[in-house]
Amino acid sequence: MGYLGDTWFKIKSMSILKYISILLLFIAFQTGLSAQGLTGAWESDTLSENGESLRAVLIFSDSFYAASWFNAETGEFNMTKGGSWKLDGETLTKNIEFDSADPDRVGAEASKKILLKADILAIEGMSGIWRRTDDGGPGALRGAWLMSGRVRDGETQTRDTNRPRKTMKVLSGTRFQWIAYNTETKEFMGSGGGTYTTVDGKYTENIEFFSRDNSRVGISLEFDYELKDGNWHHKGFSSKGDPMHEIWSRRE
Repeated sequence: MGYLGDTWFKIKSMSILKYISILLLFIAFQTGLSAQGLTGAWESDTLSENGESLRAVLIFSDSFYAASWFNAETGEFNMTKGGSWKLDGETLTKNIEFDSADPDRVGAEASKKILLKADILAIEGMSGIWRRTDDGGPGALRGAWLMSGRVRDGETQTRDTNRPRKTMKVLSGTRFQWIAYNTETKEFMGSGGGTYTTVDGKYTENIEFFSRDNSRVGISLEFDYELKDGNWHHKGFSSKGDPMHEIWSRRE
């Protein structure tokens, strides 16, 4: 059965014109499905169950992903989910490590069919079309990172990154998202994200959503950063104005 005949792709909260546009995209996919990778950042506009206009952002590092939904105008947080992923042909398999909307899914494996052509992506079970916003460049810190330590009063305090309680950052070339969660208890503690730049040793975050404090949306935070022995040292002041020196280790 061809893609147009498959019943797996569910389209929700969509006008007939948008429905027709997706059908036309499906025709394009059938005539030339691309093997281009998923790595980078993707965006989509959708509606919540109560009709709220949401922006969805999906970031794929080489092995990990994070997806978030937030109000397109105010930045108010809606939900997030993510974990590890792999692609086999047209089948995307995800191992879920966090899901703020449905914690019971943590630890589960889910496989979805995808349609990918150039900078357009459709995923089974997700309404709307995803548009690529970067392919992993130009940010120097792209990838997945786990917080592995802090420096306080000149003393380095390390953290076991294999423990269930994790703080992870997933970065594409232009976008970032951090997530605090526990894979054992399935608890979600918080998340934030937006765009970032790395210029002349300065790492700057532009916050587009922050689950713990919506008043932080719209601010920019600048930090000193450097890579030492493969670790990311991150120094500056938190969104609350507290001094910080974090150490992040790359997650493979």
